[in-house]
Amino acid sequence: MGQAYSQVDAFTDRPFGGNPAAVLVLENAASDGWMQQVAAEMNLSETAFLVPQADGFGLRWFTPAVEVNLCGHATLASAHILWADGLLDRDRQARFHTLSGVLTATFQNDEIALNFPAIAVEPSEAAPQALLQALGNVEIASVSQNQRNYLVELASAEQLRSLVPNFSLLRQLPGEGVIVTSGSDADDFDFLSRYFAPNLGILEDPVTGMAHCYLAPYWCRKLGQSELRAFQASSRGGQMRVRSDGDRVTLIGGAITVMRGELLHPVEFA
Repeated sequence: MGQAYSQVDAFTDRPFGGNPAAVLVLENAASDGWMQQVAAEMNLSETAFLVPQADGFGLRWFTPAVEVNLCGHATLASAHILWADGLLDRDRQARFHTLSGVLTATFQNDEIALNFPAIAVEPSEAAPQALLQALGNVEIASVSQNQRNYLVELASAEQLRSLVPNFSLLRQLPGEGVIVTSGSDADDFDFLSRYFAPNLGILEDPVTGMAHCYLAPYWCRKLGQSELRAFQASSRGGQMRVRSDGDRVTLIGGAITVMRGELLHPVEFA
């Protein structure tokens, strides 16, 4: 008997939009090597592995290249599968034990609300030349960073949408990736973003929940609002509503199951 999996498009209201994630609900914890091989085989920005626990589910996320310590769209996809497959009643909160602590999801009016940690950045005293050269001829409003990611605000949405970075130069940067953002040029949204993470094996992520843990407090503070509408302007595109509340953020979006299948290779348990 093989291992069932589902593929879910997250942070979208239509099939083949948003960010696809594979979700596997396992009976017991699998080996790290096996999970990494499965994620490479799926070749999606993230594959999520769930294991039932007494108080919720253990949850781990793998890109095709590495394990990551926080992923929004694959968490949203995981919650969607738990409710869609009847593994959890929709009036019950989904609790996930992860490398970033306990994360929760609730079902609200056909959408899913994720409770995630807010991630702080500090203004960069001097942006690395590799970063500036990688982004090319754009007008930069500000650069902030922490040990994991850079957050770059561009002067216009037009520059953000047309940006074609130099990925070879981005690979020279320390950490995980670069979040690029701007104010919105569309009335439906308050700000835009894109996320590039070649060091994680992802050139451009379609829709990035983790990045909005940076973006929600950044833009809510800048615009003086507690809830905003966000659009990630990748080729697939995806949207969410975000709220900022101290050291936590809420990410709200939809999800659609687009594929189900079976892995014929047996699970290698830890």
